[in-house]
Amino acid sequence: MSSPQNVGTRGPSAQDVTYGWLKKHISELSRDGGVFLSESEVAKQAGTSRTPVREALLRLEAEGFLQIVPKKGAFIPPISDSEIEAVMQARALVEDWCIQRIVPADAAFVAELESLIAEQEAVIDDPAAFIELDRAFHRLLVRQAGNPVLAEFYESLRERQIRMGIRAVASGENRARNVLEEHTAIVRALADGDAGDALAAHLSSTLAVLRLPIRGDLAGEHSVRGLS
Repeated sequence: MSSPQNVGTRGPSAQDVTYGWLKKHISELSRDGGVFLSESEVAKQAGTSRTPVREALLRLEAEGFLQIVPKKGAFIPPISDSEIEAVMQARALVEDWCIQRIVPADAAFVAELESLIAEQEAVIDDPAAFIELDRAFHRLLVRQAGNPVLAEFYESLRERQIRMGIRAVASGENRARNVLEEHTAIVRALADGDAGDALAAHLSSTLAVLRLPIRGDLAGEHSVRGLS
């Protein structure tokens, strides 16, 4: 684990910086198998006292990222197949609703999305950086719809999915390249006025790479809208 920089010096509080650092560290763990972290271990690596670490762990427990086990530490559980499926179903509902409200996309928005795809291609060999840009791409689609409540809800889904995404890109043969092609297809479809099929195909292939059977409600013509 690498230490967060400038903890407690200025700007965000020591708790906020430690919280952000821990969240990033957790997101980069494999989804297979559980991991225990102790307050003292985190405090040592973070270069801070145990108090902000304890407060950050409590925040992450409230958000469902870990479980505090007395006398043992913070347990980061493996991500189950059922959790992956639930996250992907929720993403499908939110993203499909949003893209229906931003088509046909204007030229400026299309250019912004194309710029993100180019940035992704530049870091194709860095799974963590690639997934951060993947997150930015999908976040932009959701925010463009102009619903702040959905955007906030979606953020919670994307945070949970980072561990899944890094694992998929790192282990799936040609997955990063396929993601770029699927993102490009979404952008082209947005410009043409209907991106429902391209989005459904992208989310279905993501689910397949995560080694889950592709459910009927995530495949087929605009099927994600049928989940409501």
